[in-house]
Amino acid sequence: MAPLLPHDVEKIRGLYYQEGLNASEIGEKFGVSMRVIYCFMEKHKILRRKGREQNALRFKNKQPSFTLTTDISEEDEKLKIAGVMLYWAEGYQSDTAAMVDFANSKPAMILVFLKFLREICGIREEKLRGFLYAHSDQNIADLIKFWSDLTKIPKEHFTKPYIRTDFRKEQSGKMKYGLLHIRYCDKKLLLVIKGWIEKYSEYLYT
Repeated sequence: MAPLLPHDVEKIRGLYYQEGLNASEIGEKFGVSMRVIYCFMEKHKILRRKGREQNALRFKNKQPSFTLTTDISEEDEKLKIAGVMLYWAEGYQSDTAAMVDFANSKPAMILVFLKFLREICGIREEKLRGFLYAHSDQNIADLIKFWSDLTKIPKEHFTKPYIRTDFRKEQSGKMKYGLLHIRYCDKKLLLVIKGWIEKYSEYLYT
């Protein structure tokens, strides 16, 4: 294990700041431990990233869990527009949101949005989750089976449902199948969809 030398300062500075490597990754390149790298950085006044900067870099370097379709046919473009418009209307878009979360009670809309996720966004099936919102006078097991059969999302990928008890009787039956949330936990995909929404909205309003 060769010792670090003064002329390594700029190389380590570049690896840390420009390439965004962490101390462990830099240590692997030099054949030394992470602790040695941190001591060297402290000695040569290479300031460590703050927590917020580190988190932002970790997010930037994280591999997405989806593969966007790049060869878009005319039919694909129609599906893409439909999916983006559905999310614009019914998707959770808070600045603090960390996942794609689309909610609707209509089976047809759920199917269109899922087709958009699968065929345009190229998602990984194992990351799809279903979340049911229903009233306490409904058969929850039957509803989850209905949505699982329809969406091809396994029942074990449905998270604990929200069962509302404080509803007025006249509300009962308005959502025959309850309200289903389609969730996909990848903030990068959410940002892509929000970018498409912004693009289409600019086109429509200019």
